[in-house]
Order: sequence, then C-alpha cells, then structure tokens
Amino acid sequence: FRYQEIVADAGYESEENYLFLEKNGQSSFIKPMNYEISKTRKYKKDIGKMENMEYDPEKDSYRCQNRKMLTVQYQRKQKTATGYLRTVTVYQCHECKGCTFKEKCIKGNNCKTPMEKREKRLYVSKVMKQKREENVKRIISEYGNQLRMNRSIQAEGSFANVKEDMNFRRYLYRGKENVTAQSVILAIGYNINKLHHKIQNGRTGQHLFALKK
Repeated sequence: FRYQEIVADAGYESEENYLFLEKNGQSSFIKPMNYEISKTRKYKKDIGKMENMEYDPEKDSYRCQNRKMLTVQYQRKQKTATGYLRTVTVYQCHECKGCTFKEKCIKGNNCKTPMEKREKRLYVSKVMKQKREENVKRIISEYGNQLRMNRSIQAEGSFANVKEDMNFRRYLYRGKENVTAQSVILAIGYNINKLHHKIQNGRTGQHLFALKK
C-alpha cells in the first residue's frame, strides 16, 4: 500500500521533495513556505518580489515596476545538505541607475556596494517555481482544503488527546527499545479508542472529516 496524496506543513517544502514525490507517482499537498505571508497586503505591494513582477515566458524575462527588463545573465548550481543539485537562474536589470523605485525594489542592508551602483537581481529556480505553482493549485482546491484540515486534526489533535485526555506526560522507561515499546502500546490504545468512537458514531467508513459548508 502507498498513499497517493502526501499532506505536509510548510517545513517540508523543497524542490527535492516535490521531485521525489512526483517520481514515486504521488501528489503533493504541501503548504508553501511563503503561503501565509503571500496573502498579506505588505507582501503583495512589495515591488521587489519576483511574484509581483510581470514575467514574459517567450523572452524569459521579468519586468519591474519601472517597466525595465530583468534578463537572464547566467545559471549556477546549488547543492543542498542532502547532496541534491538544483539549478538557479540569475536575472538582472542594467537600467537601475536613477530609478525612483530603487530603494523599495532592492533590499539588503548588509551589501557593501553603494545603493547608487547596485542593480536588481532575481535568483530563480525554475523547477521549484513550476512545482510550487502546481502544488498551490492542488492545496487551494476543495479537496486540498479538506486534506489540509484533516492533517491539522489528525496530527495536532493526536498530541492534544494523548497529553490531556490520556494524561501521558512522560515516558516511564529509558532506552530506545523501551521507549519504542511504550510508544507502540500508547499508539495501539489511542487507535482502539479512536475506532471505538467511530463505531459509536457510525463513521467507520469515513476516513476524512468533511469541510463545513
């Protein structure tokens, strides 16, 4: 048996994970790292963000607030902690001199280059961008919302039930084997209790809680 839909929180989003799931024939329902902040007014009005710039797929270029072009300069490889190699495309604008939007567009107070000499750059992983866009379409669908709601209930709610309802606050034994054995017994007890409630409420064939209408 293999789960077809993988639901996870923002901490699990990465290009490597997206490709891993795709290779295994599974669909990702992962909340993007910038999902919550991207809905804020401040984020949407940040003219320096790639997401707020106009992209031309034919010319493979971005257009900034001042209608200047950011074109491809070069590509570079980046290696993650797990050894995965990803390709980053660098876009740059060469018409930033005298731009009235410069201070709002170019960020980074630690840069030693004076602001008047700096030019806008974007570092874009095209694979990550594509996979994130595909993933967002899934998670904002009705089924995606239902899966994410159930992840919150089943993952976060389980800790609350074990700690509060079952009053399990600490392990009674030491050592990995003993802790594992106690964890398994605890999980069996929790699952039997959950099954009992499902039988009592007539929900044995229902795997997901329905969204409230």
